Amino acid sequence: MTALSLVLYVEDDPDIQTVAQMALEMVGGLALRTCSSGREALAAAAECKPDLLLLDVMMPGMDGPTTLSELRKLPNTASTPVIFMTAKVQASEVAYYRSLGALGVIAKPFDPMQLPLQVRQLWDEAMA
Repeated sequence: MTALSLVLYVEDDPDIQTVAQMALEMVGGLALRTCSSGREALAAAAECKPDLLLLDVMMPGMDGPTTLSELRKLPNTASTPVIFMTAKVQASEVAYYRSLGALGVIAKPFDPMQLPLQVRQLWDEAMA
């Protein structure tokens, strides 16, 4: 089983980005490559090989699902596991994200102290 260490995190809101980054790095002990847009994520994915993609759903320009479909075209992220983070967590929406291959969905607003645990739990379930 691959260890979870490097996460490619895409979030357009700087405040949410900061809170999540602190939670995942300081509490969760993960390395993060943080991007503010889908375009930035595509450039970053060409340079690094993340263990996990953590994608915001609603972003200007390229939303999370579109970003994921573009990342799937790149060799470094063609089969990288993905988790979506969104305020849209109706059953039908979660089913849609899962149909795109997501390990799961983390609801926003999230609890910063629980975020690393939620990410690892989804990762562990998928890798078991």
